[in-house]
Amino acid sequence: MPAAAIAKSELFQRLGLGHAAGITVLTPNRRLAQELGRDFGRAQSAKGLGVWESADILSAGAFLERGYEGALTGEGGGSLPQLLGAAQEQALWENVLEDSGLLDVPGAAAQCADAWRLAHAWGIERALENFGGGEDARAFAGWARDYARRCREQGYTDAARLPALGARLLGSKPKQLVVYGFDILTPQLRDFLGVCADEGVALAACGPVVKSAQPLRAAFASPRRELQAAAQWARVRLEENPRAKIGVVVPELQQRRREVARVFARAMRPAGHLPGAPREALPFNLSLGAPLSDDPLVEAALALLEAGFQGLAFERWSRLLRSPFLAGAETELAARAQLDARLRGRLPARFTLPRLIGEIRGCPILRGALEQLYAAARQAAGDSPRALAQRFTALLEAAGFPGQRALDSAEFQARGKFNAVLAEFARLGGVLPRLSAPDALARLRRLCADILFQPQSPQAPVQVLGILESAGLEFDHLWVCGMTEDAWPLAARPNPFLPPALQKKAGIPEAAAETSLELDRRITNGWSQAAAEVIFSWPEKENDRALTVSPLISMFPSGNIETHPAPAYRDLIYQARRLESVDETRAPALAGRVVKGGTGVLSDQSACPFRAFARHRLGARSLEQPPEWLAAAGRGQLLHAFMSGLWARLKDSTQLSSSTPEQVGTALEESARDAVAKLALEGPFAELERARLARLGREWLELERERPRFAVVAREETRTLRAGGLAFNGCIDRMDRLGDGSYALIDYKSSAQLTPRMWMDERPEDPQLPFYAVSAGEEISAVAFARLRAGRMRFIGYSKTAEAIPKLQRCDDWGGLLRRWQAEVDALAQGFASGDARVDPRGGLKTCERCDLQALCRVYEQVSPLSSDEEEAA
Repeated sequence: MPAAAIAKSELFQRLGLGHAAGITVLTPNRRLAQELGRDFGRAQSAKGLGVWESADILSAGAFLERGYEGALTGEGGGSLPQLLGAAQEQALWENVLEDSGLLDVPGAAAQCADAWRLAHAWGIERALENFGGGEDARAFAGWARDYARRCREQGYTDAARLPALGARLLGSKPKQLVVYGFDILTPQLRDFLGVCADEGVALAACGPVVKSAQPLRAAFASPRRELQAAAQWARVRLEENPRAKIGVVVPELQQRRREVARVFARAMRPAGHLPGAPREALPFNLSLGAPLSDDPLVEAALALLEAGFQGLAFERWSRLLRSPFLAGAETELAARAQLDARLRGRLPARFTLPRLIGEIRGCPILRGALEQLYAAARQAAGDSPRALAQRFTALLEAAGFPGQRALDSAEFQARGKFNAVLAEFARLGGVLPRLSAPDALARLRRLCADILFQPQSPQAPVQVLGILESAGLEFDHLWVCGMTEDAWPLAARPNPFLPPALQKKAGIPEAAAETSLELDRRITNGWSQAAAEVIFSWPEKENDRALTVSPLISMFPSGNIETHPAPAYRDLIYQARRLESVDETRAPALAGRVVKGGTGVLSDQSACPFRAFARHRLGARSLEQPPEWLAAAGRGQLLHAFMSGLWARLKDSTQLSSSTPEQVGTALEESARDAVAKLALEGPFAELERARLARLGREWLELERERPRFAVVAREETRTLRAGGLAFNGCIDRMDRLGDGSYALIDYKSSAQLTPRMWMDERPEDPQLPFYAVSAGEEISAVAFARLRAGRMRFIGYSKTAEAIPKLQRCDDWGGLLRRWQAEVDALAQGFASGDARVDPRGGLKTCERCDLQALCRVYEQVSPLSSDEEEAA
């Protein structure tokens, strides 16, 4: 395909003649087309023009689709096959693979569509059947044959085969086609351009202006430091010339998108994250968007639709309740936040819309919107994609989507894109005549996840780009990151569904190491000539792994890059500090004498004084997270309720011994049933817990049978306990009257890590039982944990005599032990009453592992994890 080469200046001169010149410019991608259009606009503006005709610049794919649309409405358009949209093409491939036995049919269908496009672009689609290959290639050849047959029978074509329509796409043909910025012309595109030439269209080729530069390379300690340096450098160049075009290429931009956005935002506008800071467009733009399904507005829409038909996890309900995209969100903002916090202690990890509606209090607008959503979801509707799309729209309207406040620009664009996806979903009817609501929702979510969305914004002077998006662009300043030997050149990556030998024979660059290297060499050369200042950089280390520079940039000289790093906002605040010393270890003394929080106050005071102060005086609590299964606290409550009910039925050792196995079994089953009902467990999980409790109880009773005579005289009994001048409410799990008239205190536990030595420290761990022992009016002769753990059942604790409870550790100085415990609990109570608020975890950071107050106490600023590890090792 011979084509005359023209300079960019000449191209702009011809485009300046307007539509009468009949010039169309084709680019490899949409971004380059947009940027070339802006360059043309700047050139026209530089001539002093205020108005000019827009240039016809578009990607090759867009040009083909425009030609198809023109042919469809022109003479003979009725005979053209119908063009499949991306969603229709994906659905048709999934139909082909439906009986393949593959685990991930949607993922495999997407790969098949990629292989199909690649095969047609490089002209090897006809050789698939006859060219040997592996199992995957042979399977794809069969699938491709089936896909082509279905398209033929149903009158479809796809974007991969549009060039085959040839001259039919040139109904309103241009006078001249200019291909701009193509590193490679695929055989398919070259053949189409040949058809254009045969139809009398003049062809020309053009490329970016080659700029004279002396590229430099620089190394940095880590990928993060490299990225920060690039962002700071871009800011310096922007401050020097606000009209400069600055580019930063990040090879793994899709994977590092959030990190890149955060680093550049902090460099360009350090105070932008502060409360009250105005929302302004940042001076940089990322070339790759995020999945549309990740956008908050779209996520809220998908969650609302799914809520109408199925249960959701609590985390998704929580986001929905606090979303601004529901009816009345602004009016009930605070009330809905309080509702979210309250429901965390009342609802399971997953629940349905009716269950939520029944729990809503204090948010009438929310309740009304969700009731309308529920009613709309129950209405009968068709099962075609078009009917389902209409139904989904009605559901969103019923819930007041997208909320009462005006949408900002990004939200408005996200809503428009979501509506476009719904319209594309509605077009699936020709490929998928019927869908169930759950299948339709899953497909709609996949459609949203497959689309990368980036709101349009004013042109930013700093462009952050991936490798492919940077091709053909020109800059005043360019920085290319990540140029390590591992990352650049890219490794060969042949398509797994096409025979590798066939790909190499066709000359597909990615199919072989040598052609891939040659392509990356050309890209590197393009970068080195794309700006007056070009910097290549690489990180010397990633974590603990040493990295080396890419051989493709090793010929460039090393240089010192002036970045003038701007100080972090936190550093500026620290430098402007005015310190005031406050003793944070001592809070005001407790005013009252009655303490809320029960004996847990002393447990927290023993673990860490600050924990007790924060929880029981400040009321500090993290938001609960409903567990997927019964949490440890819930299992403990279940166990206590079960054992209390069991001894309410059995009463004492005499009745236990005289009961038949059937009577004991009945007591176990009834106690387990009542315990499960008390905690409102439902469904199969409730059945499992009932069986588990009955098994534990049966094994435990064998241990109880070995004890001397006893009677259970107290179960879950509430008492007022006193220590250190304070009054606490306590609940005794169980108290037995023994044969000699004395009493034993028993606390049910399931933990494997139980030892009576935990009561012997100055700050005893779990001081509940010692507190009960010294506060009881009865004569206590034994204190024990009852460890209910399958295969490890036993009593653990201390006793006054060997006969009290078998196998307990006998204490020779029982009175001394009680006096010691009294002193310990008094000291804990007095510390709490006096305002002791030291951050002093009893066991170092091990005590903090399950504490939810670390962000409040900032323990890691006072206790080093290294020193804690060293102490543990010692």
